[in-house]
Amino acid sequence: MPNLAVQLKSEISRLSRREIRNETKQLKKSSAQYRSEIATLKRRLASLESALKRLAKGAPAEARPTEKAPEEKLRFRAAGFATLRKKLGLSAEQMGKLVGVSGQSIYHWESGKARPRASQLPSIAAVRNIGKREAAARLAK
Repeated sequence: MPNLAVQLKSEISRLSRREIRNETKQLKKSSAQYRSEIATLKRRLASLESALKRLAKGAPAEARPTEKAPEEKLRFRAAGFATLRKKLGLSAEQMGKLVGVSGQSIYHWESGKARPRASQLPSIAAVRNIGKREAAARLAK
């Protein structure tokens, strides 16, 4: 009797291993296929990103994909700023009010001890385009 039980048990084990092997064979095959597809997509993505970088590097500034395209590069020269202030006939305090900073900042900019922040350059550029009357009118407000 024990022989029959052992034989039955071994046959059941063999059949179950065979069934499991068939089931896992399909899973392994699909898993390998998915990994292959993922690797292909990663390679394609990397090539597209490098092509985009190359295009962005060679494209003109207005054609580049940026959030906010700068209109023009704004520069600041201390001597030019002092000349502008004197041309408008303004004190450092008055020029500071036009630009939106203190008079002390104007003195530091003109003496070269400090430079204006990039966020302040557009307001300085706007002051360059006004005359004495316009400056006086803005200060009177």
